[in-house]
Amino acid sequence: MALEHAILVSLSEQSGSGYELARRFDKSIGFFWSATHQQIYRVLKRMDDAGWVTGESIAQDGRPDKKVYRVSSSGRAELARWIDEPTEPGHLRNELAVKIRGASYGDMASLLAEVRRHRDEHAARLDLYRRIAQNDFPESRRRTGRVLHQYLVLRGGIRVEQGFTDWCNEVLDALTDDASPETS
Repeated sequence: MALEHAILVSLSEQSGSGYELARRFDKSIGFFWSATHQQIYRVLKRMDDAGWVTGESIAQDGRPDKKVYRVSSSGRAELARWIDEPTEPGHLRNELAVKIRGASYGDMASLLAEVRRHRDEHAARLDLYRRIAQNDFPESRRRTGRVLHQYLVLRGGIRVEQGFTDWCNEVLDALTDDASPETS
C-alpha cells in the first residue's frame, strides 16, 4: 500500500489540512500505517499535482492561510481501483522473533528485558485500542457503513496486540523456566 491510499481513505472520511491529516494519522490510521508529518505533506503535494486531491486556501486570523484538501473524482476513482486490487497476504517479519530464535547465542537477561519491553509496549497499545473502542464505539450503537469499517479495523488491531502480548508472555514464561537451553 502506498501512503497515498491511506491519505485518500482519511480524506474521504473527512477533508482537512495537512496538519489536521497528520494529527489524524497520529490518532488513528497511523496505528496501522505510519507516516511522518513531512511524508504526509510531501505526498499531499504529489497527490495534488496528480489531481487526486484538490486544495482550497482558507484565510485564518493572525495565522497564515491553511490549505484544506478534499478527494477529487479522480482520487475517488484511484481509491476504488486500489480497493478492488488484490493484495498479497502479509508475512510475519519481526526482528524480536529473530532475536528469540538466536537466544542461545546472546545474553539471556538482556533478551528477556527486551521481550518485556515489547510486551509492555503492545499491552499499552492494547489498552489504548480498548479505550478507543469503549469511547468511540459503544455497544449500544448499531454499526454500519464507515463506522462499521473503522470498528472492524480497530478490532483487528485489538486482536493483533492481544496476540502479541500473549506471545511475549509465553516467551517470557518459557525462557525463564528454561534452566538448561538446548545446544542443538
